[in-house]
Amino acid sequence: MIGADGIVIPDWLDVSRETVALLEQFVELIEKWNPTINLVSRRSMSELWERHVLDSAQLFSLIPTGARHLVDLGSGGGFPGVVLAIMARDVLPELRFTLVEADQRKATFLSEVVRRLSLNCIVAAHRIEVLAPQNADVVTARALAPLTTLCGQVHRHLGPDGTALIAKGEKVDAELAETGTVWAFQVTRFASKLDPNAAVLAITGLRHV
Repeated sequence: MIGADGIVIPDWLDVSRETVALLEQFVELIEKWNPTINLVSRRSMSELWERHVLDSAQLFSLIPTGARHLVDLGSGGGFPGVVLAIMARDVLPELRFTLVEADQRKATFLSEVVRRLSLNCIVAAHRIEVLAPQNADVVTARALAPLTTLCGQVHRHLGPDGTALIAKGEKVDAELAETGTVWAFQVTRFASKLDPNAAVLAITGLRHV
């Protein structure tokens, strides 16, 4: 599929043309706001679709069946939370999203995106560690913190039977080894569809060692 702006949609991204149009609107909003707020680095703006949108979109198929509440930690410019909310809007209308972002300017941007695209989201403009525990079915995070630190943040907001979906880069093996000395968990590792050195981790049963 080719989007209205000439964007190539890979075969694994099984979404409707309406969803692609919403993703394109989201990209346009980032391009409009980025010079003022720096939602993504200037260097990655030229790769916005591949590096940020598609990298976030690959988490969608890993959301467990029956999930009702997804919490995205450190949403920033909306990755992966807004991308996942756009993909869920028509096919998983019962799935609600909480986008956690302490930076007030970025939270304002996220609120504007949610309003314009009519997404089933609330924006929590709080620090992760002070936000009331969310008891979420799914917690997501991307490019936020080392895995050992991130597990503490996830543990606060993940329900006892929940799943964390964590996007990690080339240091994933070292981070898993270090984290295993502090946290116990079950992990399924999925190869990134965009970067052979990266992975998505599906973590369950998270608890202190």
